[in-house]
Amino acid sequence: MHEPMHHPSALLRPWSATDAEALLAARRENDDLATQFGPLSDHADAARFIEETLRVDDSVQHWAVVVDGVAVGNVGLSAIEHRHDTAWVSYWLAGTARGRGLAARAVAAVAQRAFDEGSFRLELGHRVNNPASCRVAVAAGFAAEGVERLKLRYGRERFDVETHARLAVDPAPDVEPLRMLPVR
Repeated sequence: MHEPMHHPSALLRPWSATDAEALLAARRENDDLATQFGPLSDHADAARFIEETLRVDDSVQHWAVVVDGVAVGNVGLSAIEHRHDTAWVSYWLAGTARGRGLAARAVAAVAQRAFDEGSFRLELGHRVNNPASCRVAVAAGFAAEGVERLKLRYGRERFDVETHARLAVDPAPDVEPLRMLPVR
């Protein structure tokens, strides 16, 4: 296995309305993202989606994965729950950004930030037929915990989902987390 290339200009930052075209491009190149995005037909739809969904606040945190100033992916925390200090992690990359270790580095960075802010348990899940997503989870320090049968539906088809979790007390993964810019 080859060592992923580390792009020096890669970082995480909050999404901005100026990322609308990049979001549209990612959605157009990957049909799987339609399930996460819903219909995005133009710049206005994408800008609205960024403002309403891809935000950073007390209930959700979405971070743009940026390379050379262009948003090429997302790592998000949702279902942030403070009684038990848990959250759900999601991630995606545009096809052009895959295969370089960016997703694992981005997930590791967001996980560390969540732990630093008081989270104890972070969970994620991926379709069992998505080995690349599984590799991201494992590289970012998330241990597999089991399979949830037919949990996700994409169109009319249902998929089993393998769940993973990382605890604040787990060892840090052996990846260099992406640099994160602060929320303004």
